[in-house]
Amino acid sequence: MQMNHNFRELKIWQKGIDLVDGCYDYTSTLPKDEKYNLVSQINRCSCSVPTNIAEGCGKRTSNHFAEYLSTSLGSCFELEMHLVICERRNFGNPELRNELSLKIIELKNMIFNFREKIVESKKS
Repeated sequence: MQMNHNFRELKIWQKGIDLVDGCYDYTSTLPKDEKYNLVSQINRCSCSVPTNIAEGCGKRTSNHFAEYLSTSLGSCFELEMHLVICERRNFGNPELRNELSLKIIELKNMIFNFREKIVESKKS
């Protein structure tokens, strides 16, 4: 099955890009000595979310696309974990962190459901 998704039109990609913006805003509030640790990790895994969605759109089959969605989902979980560390260390702006946490939960659900829909459509 040929995939023909324009990633820019996918809500999960749009929300993923918004998540990246929010993460860059949040990491600007983290301690400077975390620049090469948490700041880098948070920014990199947040970028991974929409990047894998976009890359998956270019794959030939729904199975390949689903794998990239799984990677994107994994990056959401990684990002969520980094925010837990920030919370435990009392790093950064707590309001921004809470907003990000809510966005991550919403996006995880959306990516999971979209991936399931793609896998199910292949079975039909």
